[in-house]
Amino acid sequence: MSFSIDRQTLEELNLLGKFRQGSVYHLFNQVKTRGGEQLLAEMFRHPLADAPTINKRSSIFQFFQQEKPGFPFDVPQLNLMREYLDEGAGKNAVLILANTFIKKWLSSLTRDERYKKNVQGLQATIVTLNKCYGFVEMLQHKPGPFADRIKAVREILSIKQVERLRNTDIYKDIPVKTLAFYDHLLKSRLHEEMEVLLSFIYEVDVNIAVSDVARNKGFTYAHALAKEKNVLLATDLCHPCIDRAVGNSIAMQENSNVLFLTGANMAGKSTLMKSVGIALYLGHIGFPVAVTEMEFSVREGLYSSINVADNISLGYSHFYAEVVRVKQAADAAASGKRLLLMFDELFKGTNVKDAYDGTLAVTEAFAEYRDCLFIVSTHIIEVGEALQEHSNIHFVYMPTVMDGAKPCYTYKMQQGITEDRQGMMIIRNEGILELINKR
Repeated sequence: MSFSIDRQTLEELNLLGKFRQGSVYHLFNQVKTRGGEQLLAEMFRHPLADAPTINKRSSIFQFFQQEKPGFPFDVPQLNLMREYLDEGAGKNAVLILANTFIKKWLSSLTRDERYKKNVQGLQATIVTLNKCYGFVEMLQHKPGPFADRIKAVREILSIKQVERLRNTDIYKDIPVKTLAFYDHLLKSRLHEEMEVLLSFIYEVDVNIAVSDVARNKGFTYAHALAKEKNVLLATDLCHPCIDRAVGNSIAMQENSNVLFLTGANMAGKSTLMKSVGIALYLGHIGFPVAVTEMEFSVREGLYSSINVADNISLGYSHFYAEVVRVKQAADAAASGKRLLLMFDELFKGTNVKDAYDGTLAVTEAFAEYRDCLFIVSTHIIEVGEALQEHSNIHFVYMPTVMDGAKPCYTYKMQQGITEDRQGMMIIRNEGILELINKR
């Protein structure tokens, strides 16, 4: 089973993007190494799809959050080691020795830097191996989900030739024969083991970065359940990229799998839906979530329709683009997959009567898919009144509180269907009618 998410949903939830302002990826991208950044991006691009694997990854982050180890590695030295190993040396020890002698000879006659780079690369490898040894020694007696990785790396560092290399004094001249020997050893015979060590270091980088974000932001870890349970429960759920965000509790399950959300414009419906989508996505990659507590059944995909735009190149109007999006979601639901689908202000690109009829018909149709979870928002509150007979639809709203003639928003979800109708009041408050009449 794999997790499906399309580009539109990724963009609406602002999940990816190293340089994208306010993206969820940017929030967690506190890594120090290039390899760590690549691993972080890989995790974000490929959500996990089974509960045990998700829970194991999140337990590793929790382990690092509890132990609070600092990142012990020197990044420039790591980069030198990476370049040194990437150069390659061939598999013939005699040819490697001869090539090393030639490089040394050329370095003394010309400005050839290859021999010097070789020496610096080996020195950087020695420094990194020793820091890695110190790190695993510190954690080797700590039980937990990372113990197997610690044990595997310790076994590599205990190889006799590696131990001898670690004890090499980097401040003394390294003989040509010794340099050639380790070139052959590290780049050929122990090439896979060196890659394991570097991968381990990149994992440590990501684990420390993610757990630090969780600690600093007060995030916690969601618990994944089997997909058959069809549950999404969250307490004090917030948008992770909004400071001092207001938390809301969500409860969705098989006998209440449709959340029908009403409220005025600007009351916070879209932000709440984005918060739910982001939380579910972060849960599927085992990352910390902006909640007090959360458990969820593994989903096979996530689809949203929040900021649907027209498509000039395809000749789509705003309304038709909405219709196409709903059709895509319907195809996904009809395939039998267990999904979370979110629709914000369905059919706002058409007249009120069609929007009412369309929202009602689509919500009733999706409510029949008990294996999926749905969130539908609208400010056409009459739709909610027509849906009351459906036992699996849960009605909530984002309230508006009036401060005199000025509407204020609590962003705190309440049970039921809103009765707020402040559209004309906002128009009057902005003095639009007076401006028009003056002309």
